Amino acid sequence: MSDFNEFDEQGSVPNRDTGSIISHAFEMYKGVILYAVVAAIIYYIGDFFLQSISGFNYWSDFRDYEDFDGDYSQINYFNRPGTSLYFSGYGLLGIFLSPLFVGLIYITNKFNTKIAIEFSDLFIGYRQNLGNILLYSLITNIILWISVIMCIVPVFFVFPLFFIGYPILLFENATAMGAISKTYNIAKENYGVFLGSAVLGVLISIAGVVLCCVGIIFTYPFVYIAMYSVYCAYLGKPRQIINK
Repeated sequence: MSDFNEFDEQGSVPNRDTGSIISHAFEMYKGVILYAVVAAIIYYIGDFFLQSISGFNYWSDFRDYEDFDGDYSQINYFNRPGTSLYFSGYGLLGIFLSPLFVGLIYITNKFNTKIAIEFSDLFIGYRQNLGNILLYSLITNIILWISVIMCIVPVFFVFPLFFIGYPILLFENATAMGAISKTYNIAKENYGVFLGSAVLGVLISIAGVVLCCVGIIFTYPFVYIAMYSVYCAYLGKPRQIINK
């Protein structure tokens, strides 16, 4: 378990606007990119395993789409063999690996405050407040998946409401419901900035797909760094955690 100390050292904090937040996230990301890549590789190893056991394959499905000559109305994506098993496992994978990305947020804070980083820091989420992190991930994933089912578009408007839940769980040792309540209340009062930061964070995270798809390993974790930057902008410098 880790201890909490009040943080009063140097560290950058962005202004409360989308441009400043994304710029801050970029600066942080450049400093922790190696750890971000490790987290992404672990995530995609899990994803590859799920595709192997379910028979679901992204890339073969994309190749099949070429046969539709631009008319994608014929595609019944969710009825493909193995799809249900894959997406069920994918949801569980996201929940069980959420503490890994909480660890990336912790590493980002150490970089921001110029404190030496250790590789074990990446796994602090599995030692600090684990139950609440997993419960928060479960609840928010259910909400977001319901939003996806509702024609996908609503998820872009719901996601910002839960954007700083993980930093709250980490830095404030909050309960899952406490984190949901706090992130929702802050986001709804500053929805424009949260929406802009969340959408840009997600777009940058998936931008690696254009780099022969492999590039997503380098970009996928960016959205979690953006969460940290938004937290800094609205709640100030986090309390430093001593990782034992």
